[in-house]
This record gives sequence, C-alpha cells and structure tokens, in this order.
Amino acid sequence: MSDYVLMTDSSCDLPAELAEKMELSVLPLYVDVDGQKYVNYLDEREIAFSEIYAKLRTKCPAKTSAVNFNDFIGAMEALLREGKDILYIGFSSGLSSTFDAGASAARELAERYPERRIYAVDSLCASMGQGLLVYLAWKQKQQGRTIEQVRDYIEDNKLHLCHWFTIDDLMFLKRGGRISGATAIVGSMLSIKPVMHVDNEGHLIKVGTARGRKASLKALADHAERLGVDLGIQTVFISHGDCLADANYLADIMRARFGVKDIVINYVGPVIGAHSGPGTVALFFLGKER
Repeated sequence: MSDYVLMTDSSCDLPAELAEKMELSVLPLYVDVDGQKYVNYLDEREIAFSEIYAKLRTKCPAKTSAVNFNDFIGAMEALLREGKDILYIGFSSGLSSTFDAGASAARELAERYPERRIYAVDSLCASMGQGLLVYLAWKQKQQGRTIEQVRDYIEDNKLHLCHWFTIDDLMFLKRGGRISGATAIVGSMLSIKPVMHVDNEGHLIKVGTARGRKASLKALADHAERLGVDLGIQTVFISHGDCLADANYLADIMRARFGVKDIVINYVGPVIGAHSGPGTVALFFLGKER
C-alpha cells in the first residue's frame, strides 16, 4: 500500500503543534490588514494572531485572499514526485475559492501522474470545523485506513460536523453585508449577540440571537445538547477571536454538562477573523446533522 499525505489549508485553524504532529501539508491563505499583506501560517511566523486582532479592534480595513492554483500545483507536485498520494480536504467552497483551485490542480496533476492517487474533498467547513474534519481523517489514517477509505469517511461525515458561532461585534457583520447598519447599532445598544452556524452548503448563516455574552455562549452548548451524539467521548474543538477566557468558559460548560474530556482550543485564524471580528467564539462537534 503506497503512502499518502493529508493536505489542507490554513483556514483549518489547527494549533501549529497539532498540525505538525499530524504531519499535514498545509497551504496558507493570505490576509491584508491596513494595507499590509501577511501569509496566514499556522505557527504565526509572519505576525502573531493577537496582533492581527489588535489591528481589527482599531477598525483597520481587512481583506483576505485564497490559495491560488499555482500554489497548489507546486505543493502537490513536490509530494507526487516523492511517490506520495494526496488527500486534500479544503476550506468550504461556499466561503472561498481555495477549494476550487485545489480541486483543479488535483485534476490536472492526476493526468500528469496517472500512477498516483490524488483526491480533493470539499469539507463544506470553516475554521476549526475544517480542522476537526482533518483531525478525524488523521485518526482514521492512524488506524490503517486506505486513502480511499479515509476519503469516503470524510464524505460520509462532513455534514455531521456541527459549527456553532457567536459574534461579539455586530459591526463586523455589517461590514460583511450580513446585517444592516441600523440592526447593528440597535443590536449593540441592547447587547444582542447573533448565533450562527455553517449550513449544508458551507455558508455561514445567522440562525438566532441571545441577549448578553454569557447567554450567547450557553446557546452554543444548547445546540450541542440538541444535536450532539455521544459528546462525552468526542474530541470537541473550540475557537476564539482573541478571547480565551470566553472559550474556556464554554469549555467548562461542555465538561460540566456533557462530560467532555478532550477539548482543543485555538484562535479563529486571521482569515476567518477578518470577517467575524474579535470576540468570536465557535464550537465544533459531531452531531445527528449540522
């Protein structure tokens, strides 16, 4: 059986040390904050994520850009030349063109290297939801599953990967065109916090609201109670927009209510964070449905 590599992109928001342990090939996206472009490496080698969020708090303009086709060709071809097969699990096509670039590169290289196996799976996931899906793929690989078995596992389970977010600053939703200016102003005055999730098409959508910060965090756990399957034996991921205390508060709820023992906490990376803003908290787990 030939060796294969799990490939993803930096929107997975995995802790750098975990990605290294998993021996992932991770292609970085890019973020431009206040006119300065940075490569979104998981290990923060170009800029600390806390510094990105400090800039966002001062309302610096921010935009992001995807991994391009040539980036994928270079990274994939280097692995193929080493005799490795590739399973690429990419950032939701509903949120970025990154997956389309990766899938196009995979198709082209499959023609050049017919002896190799190259598969691309649209995770339809974002941030550490994508990261959790890649983590689950790695766990399957660790159990000796073939590249086709892992690919099929991911396809079968990606719509059971639940993403639940709350966003602290409504003005970031206004900037993204998801709510009106009036709604943002009134909601901020009343401490209304949106509760959002990623749907089956991989889009981030608003599904409810909560009054106050702690209520919004508890609402995420309520959705886990409604949808989660055997939460106590799962590995649960939580990401945060430079608000670790709030992420830990949610983690404590998950431990107390559901007996969750294995929780991974990390930043909402700068690519997602540029759109969701500081104070975002997100919860990821496997459930009956998204």
